[in-house]
Amino acid sequence: MGIRRAMPTVHTTDLRASEEFYRDFLGFEIGMRETDFLMLRSPTVDTTQLIVVGQGANDNGVQQVDISIEVGDVDAAYRQAQERKLEVVYPITDEPWGIRRFFVRDPNGLVVNVASHRGPNA
Repeated sequence: MGIRRAMPTVHTTDLRASEEFYRDFLGFEIGMRETDFLMLRSPTVDTTQLIVVGQGANDNGVQQVDISIEVGDVDAAYRQAQERKLEVVYPITDEPWGIRRFFVRDPNGLVVNVASHRGPNA
């Protein structure tokens, strides 16, 4: 399925303090900002990224996610998850912002968002 990147999700009750810590202290840059949601990226390594999500994030599904893995073929990953009888907690879905994804629970109870970008820039 080809892993492209892995991004941990930090759940916060104080998005501003988290942004100051990861941006101002550690040096991450803002890659995307939505209501109560940040995607941060390294200024030197494109695939080093971090998601910070507050309680009011617009994408309710992200509240469940502990880690996101971008893969080359999300449909193949979904088929594998089904064949292995893994617990899919959110079915494969084309999201309006250009992501095709599903959530699966790992053996430790963590929720993993497995996703691919759709469209010509995928």
